[in-house]
Amino acid sequence: MRAEENQIKEVKNGENKPRRIAAFFDLDGTLIAGPSLERRFFQELRCRRVIGGKNYLWWMAQALRLVPQGISKILQANKMYLRGVAAAGRARDLGEGMKPAFFAAAIERLAWHAQRGDAIVIVSGTLEPLARRAARELGTILIRRGIKAEVHVCAMRLEENHGRWTGQIIGEAMFGGAKARAARRLAAQMGFDLKQSYAYGDSAQDWWMLDAVGNPWAVNPSPGLSRVAREKNWPILRWNKRKEFTKRAQRRAEAVTGPGSLG
Repeated sequence: MRAEENQIKEVKNGENKPRRIAAFFDLDGTLIAGPSLERRFFQELRCRRVIGGKNYLWWMAQALRLVPQGISKILQANKMYLRGVAAAGRARDLGEGMKPAFFAAAIERLAWHAQRGDAIVIVSGTLEPLARRAARELGTILIRRGIKAEVHVCAMRLEENHGRWTGQIIGEAMFGGAKARAARRLAAQMGFDLKQSYAYGDSAQDWWMLDAVGNPWAVNPSPGLSRVAREKNWPILRWNKRKEFTKRAQRRAEAVTGPGSLG
């Protein structure tokens, strides 16, 4: 009888355990200014002559198949330009031109969440190796501030065959409603309370993710997201594109006391 009572107490204690708050961030346009990481990645691969002529033909053929689903689907889900490109270490070995330049205000907001103990998650339609590189850079910046925080990543994964990308996406293309589904899936897996959680995005493709949490923030919103934000009475942040995060800015930065609308 006592064993059964103890089991009941354990279940009740587990149910009463507070769920963790998460902060979901889009990457391109939200944490960093344009051009996007993937566009810079493509340009650098092209300069290195890594992308062959056939890749453009494969991309065009896939684009034609995706036309009925709209331009967004073509841009987000068509990665055939990477077919045959060696995957191992490719994003890691790129030059300084690929190093993310974060908004200074974005770093302040991340630091505020990390100091609170919130989980930080990048949810992005960019390629997973690029998103992970950005996450590592963010982790390093926070550590320099004396803040230890893991930056989780949910981004576009590509299929590999013998160490080379096939151009095919694994799972869903991470844009639109897929971002909201990813946030809900992570909440179930990691015990996040979405009603208390935060989300940040800049485009109309992010509104599903913002709508999935209790604290949505539109960052430098596109006209489409700005319209949704006004309709839903979501707060808007204006992060100055000229104020990118640098080591000098880091040295000047003071301790963060709250999530102000910086920039």
